[in-house]
Amino acid sequence: MKRTYAFLLVGAALAWAGSARAQAAPDARTAFEQAKAMAEANYKAAKARCDQIAGNPHALCIAEARAARVRTEEEAGAAYKNTLSAYTDARMRIASANYDRDRVRCAAVTGNDRDVCLEQAKASLIAAQADAKADRKSIEARQDAQQDKLAAQYRVAIEKCDAYAGEVKDQCVNAAKTAFRK
Repeated sequence: MKRTYAFLLVGAALAWAGSARAQAAPDARTAFEQAKAMAEANYKAAKARCDQIAGNPHALCIAEARAARVRTEEEAGAAYKNTLSAYTDARMRIASANYDRDRVRCAAVTGNDRDVCLEQAKASLIAAQADAKADRKSIEARQDAQQDKLAAQYRVAIEKCDAYAGEVKDQCVNAAKTAFRK
């Protein structure tokens, strides 16, 4: 009888610890949804503050709020998908949102200063997009190089196994396959 209570007590403690752990670390989908909801709430609050301003500062305030919302949503979406493509696409969209914000900022000036401001905004967009593409290519190149290195090391390990015969060779080959996930 005491043993039954002990097992029940241990089982309850494990179940409680497991549920507490699950609540402490929300899954990726929940974190993504929370980030989107927070971004939307922050946007609405910023927009309400912007409504108290008139003219170009109002438009700039709205553009900054949009850029902040896009940044939060895109970073959360990229973290949720957790792929190189998602991170690159997020950086591209963030750069585009920042460009839109900068264009609104340029509307406040006139003449040559405006032309310079717009060119500077366009240059920032192109630079951010180029950096995102270059980082993606760099990461892909490093991944390809790593795969090539592992393939070469695997061939070396298999070649070392040729020195053996019979069951020892089979064990060596199996160990190499296990080590290099082949």
